[in-house]
Amino acid sequence: MNQQALTTSLDPHIRRASRSPRLPRPRSGSGAAAQAGQGVRSGRSEAPGAEDAVRVLVVESDARAAETLVQGLRRHGYDTAVAGTGSKALEVYGDADLVLLDLELPDLDGLEICRAVRAASDVPVIAVTARASELDRVLGLQAGADDYVVKPYGFRELMARMEAVMRRARPGRDRSAAVITAGPLTIDAGTREIRLGGRRIEVTRKEFDLLHLLASQPQKVVSRKELMTQVWDDTCSRPGRTIDTHVSGLRGKLGSADWIITVRGVGFRFGYLGDTAQHSTENAQEVQRGTALTIA
Repeated sequence: MNQQALTTSLDPHIRRASRSPRLPRPRSGSGAAAQAGQGVRSGRSEAPGAEDAVRVLVVESDARAAETLVQGLRRHGYDTAVAGTGSKALEVYGDADLVLLDLELPDLDGLEICRAVRAASDVPVIAVTARASELDRVLGLQAGADDYVVKPYGFRELMARMEAVMRRARPGRDRSAAVITAGPLTIDAGTREIRLGGRRIEVTRKEFDLLHLLASQPQKVVSRKELMTQVWDDTCSRPGRTIDTHVSGLRGKLGSADWIITVRGVGFRFGYLGDTAQHSTENAQEVQRGTALTIA
C-alpha cells in the first residue's frame, strides 16, 4: 500500500486520535480480563505513586497474552490499557506515554498502525511481534517503531527496552533530574545541551546519551554491555571500539579524561575535575598516551 493510500485509509482514525482522548479509567474491580476484541480495557497500578505512572497501551488481540503482559506491567507500577484491534488503538493511543504494538491484528496490519501513529504523534512505539526475520525488523523500524521485540521474549528484557525508550523519548519528564550539574559542567536533558563553564559543547546525539547516562548515575559503574543496550539499543553485538571512540570524543570535547572514568574490565563511570582521589590509574595512563586532552 503506498503512502497516499495508507494516509487516506487511516485518516479517520488519525483525526480521532489527534484529539488525544483520555483512556477510560477502570471501574472498581475492572482490569484486563475482558475479551481483547471488545475494545479498550485499562487498569491503574496499586503501587505507590501510581498517579504519576507511565501509561502503557498494549495493542494485542490475544486476550491471554494481553492479560499476562498487563499483570506484569501493573506489578511494576505501570498504568495500563489494552486495545484488541488496530482501529481501536488508533482511537485511543493519544493518551498513552508508550505503545506496545503487536503487528498481527485482526483488522489492520501493525506496520500501517505504526506509520499512522508516527505521522500524527511522537508517542514511543515498541513493536512486540512474532515476526522475527531481519527484513521484518527493518520494516518495523522504518515504519517508525522505536524498538522491536520478538516473541517469545523475556519480561525483564522488555522492561529494560521500555525504560530505555522512555529515557530517550521523555528525558525531561522528571524535572528534578532534567538538569545535572557537576562543578562547571551542566547537562540539560530537556534541551539536550551540554555546557562547560557556561560555554556550549557541541556533541553528537550518541555522545549526549552516553554522557547523560553516566552522569545520571554518578556513583555507578556502567558496564560496556549496558551502554550498548541503553545508548545503542544493541543487545547482540560485542562492545568494542564504538564505545571507546565515543568516550574518547567526549573526553576531547570536555577537555579532560577525568569526566569519564575507566574501570578496567568493567566499564565506565562519571567523574569530575578536582575528583583526583577517585581517578583511576588507567585514566592517568590514557592522558599520558594522548588519548584525551587535559586542562592546564
